[in-house]
Amino acid sequence: MIDPGVELPARTRIRIRVEGTVQGVGFRPFVYALAAEHGVAGFVGNDCGGVFAEVEGDPPALAAFVGALERRAPPLAVVERVTTEPIPAVGERGFRIAPSEDAEARRALVPPDLATCEDCLAEVFAPSGRRRHYAFTNCTGCGPRFTIVTGVPYDRAATTMAGFALCDDCAGEYKDPEDRRFHAQPVCCPACGPALRFHGPNGRPVRGEPVEVAARWLRQGRIVAVKGLGGYHLAVLADHEAAVTALRDRKHREAKPFAVMVPDLDAARTLVGLEEAAERLLSGTRRPIVLLPRRLDARVAQAVAPGARHLGIMLPYTPLHHLLARRVARPIVLTSGNVSDEPIAHRDEDAVTRLSGIADGFLLHDRPIHVRADDSVVRLFRGRELPLRRSRGYVPSPLTVRTRFARPLLACGAELKNTFCVASGDRVFLSPHIGDLENYETLRSFTEGIEHFCRLFGVRPQIIAHDLHPDYLSTKYALERGDAETAAVQHHHAHIASCLADNGHDGPVIGIALDGLGYGDDGTLWGGELLVADLAGYERAGHLETVPMPGGAAAVREPWRMAAAHLDALYGDDVPDLAVVRRHPDQWASVTTLARTRTNAPSTSSAGRLFDAVSAIVCGRDTAAYEGQAAIELEQRADTGERGGYAMTVTDGAPLLLRGTDLVRGAVDDLASGVGPGRIAARFHNGLAFALVRAACALRDRTGLRVAALSGGVFQNMILLERVVTGLERENFTVLVHSRVPPNDGGICLGQAVVAATRLATP
Repeated sequence: MIDPGVELPARTRIRIRVEGTVQGVGFRPFVYALAAEHGVAGFVGNDCGGVFAEVEGDPPALAAFVGALERRAPPLAVVERVTTEPIPAVGERGFRIAPSEDAEARRALVPPDLATCEDCLAEVFAPSGRRRHYAFTNCTGCGPRFTIVTGVPYDRAATTMAGFALCDDCAGEYKDPEDRRFHAQPVCCPACGPALRFHGPNGRPVRGEPVEVAARWLRQGRIVAVKGLGGYHLAVLADHEAAVTALRDRKHREAKPFAVMVPDLDAARTLVGLEEAAERLLSGTRRPIVLLPRRLDARVAQAVAPGARHLGIMLPYTPLHHLLARRVARPIVLTSGNVSDEPIAHRDEDAVTRLSGIADGFLLHDRPIHVRADDSVVRLFRGRELPLRRSRGYVPSPLTVRTRFARPLLACGAELKNTFCVASGDRVFLSPHIGDLENYETLRSFTEGIEHFCRLFGVRPQIIAHDLHPDYLSTKYALERGDAETAAVQHHHAHIASCLADNGHDGPVIGIALDGLGYGDDGTLWGGELLVADLAGYERAGHLETVPMPGGAAAVREPWRMAAAHLDALYGDDVPDLAVVRRHPDQWASVTTLARTRTNAPSTSSAGRLFDAVSAIVCGRDTAAYEGQAAIELEQRADTGERGGYAMTVTDGAPLLLRGTDLVRGAVDDLASGVGPGRIAARFHNGLAFALVRAACALRDRTGLRVAALSGGVFQNMILLERVVTGLERENFTVLVHSRVPPNDGGICLGQAVVAATRLATP
């Protein structure tokens, strides 16, 4: 800001630097209009640091101009810092947009992809006009950004639109300060921009207008691959049971729910219950998939979300999606274009090759996607976002944190639900969702993504943070790079640190980290942890009792093995006559022998594996088609009106021990008494929540800490989260939960980053 106490000459000139998300959001046109309003001269431009300007005029006009830069910035801009310095006046007249400048130090922020604005949507569905029904309509307030950017500064030449030369009409809009497409980099129209086409699995074009052909094929019950903003989707009619079942079979996605796209909020209300916060999320510029309570009369196929109380709902976010949704006029399944466990396809040749065995037809276009970005997924907890997958619409907007990154840093994340991040200064740039690092395609996406982020944000890592687990591919990548100092961060400490950074808190706190598995510093597998932690370190102050995992990784895929381990620990050879036992008579003895002898049966304190055991006993979930399925089904079965809970022992000591077998015994006793699965599932949730609150209170009495942080994938469970938060608040705790990054392993990299930076800054 200009210091009002400094006397300036009658006409002066200042150099201005604006930092933040100020490229690709209409900031230069805004500055241009602001200059005209205040009668000042000069120029504005983009460079790798953000927006630069030199402005000349009377001192009062300059002061008003600079103040308005922050107060009246465009809605999609995020102004972090405005700095000015006086320079000699040159007598300049008029105002102009200068060519962009390149520089080595890159601090400019690339905006995320933005949903189609109302003005552009009105053009698309207008009775006439050159952009009527044009699938790539955009302006400075909407359209592709991150997924088409190849470098900075953000100009057309540094996007995948570089190959589309502007026609005279679009060039006129681009150059007109009064037009909303003034310096909109992806601006185009049917005469000069990308075009749609439709072809069958054999690559042959299909006659007809491409969107209408796709809509017709969908109405006929066929599967259509649709090239979207950050990758390909697979689409079928959501109310067509045979089509959805065929998609499951071809995609090898046995049970995991599909997302459903509907044209508007009115259509969404026919499928799910909507509250105001959900409506804002669904219709905002980010357009994530939102998990919402399913209406009993929702007209969707059972195969869309088998047995689920919630549906993942999304609204269209590109003109193409709007056109398709209106033509079909029925709910559409829109799921990632991949075979299960692979990354979403985003390059045309690769997509056609990989999806030709799944899709009957392809709705394509010729605008390249530079960076893949899956759809984001969120839930709502007490009216606030709880991200489950942070990707399109959110990435690459940085997180500003309290930790200072004195040296550039890369954090590699975990093995499952992988994301990575790069950090410098006080900014952390999280990658889009990568997925599980279990195959070559996903690993290549991980390594290519790191290279792109480092180049885009000018980060050359001097520190690389990684998980303790030696067999994670992300850990191996970190250790094999050899070009930076490495820092190992324990998995559950990273979870709690992620929650602290998410909430702007440095700790210490009582951290409750519940998930599937994480490598402990004692070499065992943790997953039900109470930590007294800050960003620098932690003490393992409590945990679930350890039990064997018979068969190791096989116990994750086959939850009944965890039931066998718990039941054998409780009853030995006198295990009750339960359905789970009768379902596996030939294997029961061999699996319990593994558990007793600890042969190929590593010890674990995992909360996720405890959920698996109870789900196998109560819900009959013996095998898991996807990670967390057993736990999710147990949550879905729970009777939310049930307030009773099983008594769970919390033994005093250092560390505290919470006996999960008590919850298993309670479930078995109720089964024997004829209690229904819904009440049993609820009593399990309540009993675990009560015990966690009691354990936190015991640690509060020892430490004096009254702040609790909750993290880990198990806290995606809304029943458990609500019960634990409510219980802790009744005990006068301040409770920190996630709202900017996922509680699951998708948020791990943030925790790794702040822990590594804090340790390096600690004397």
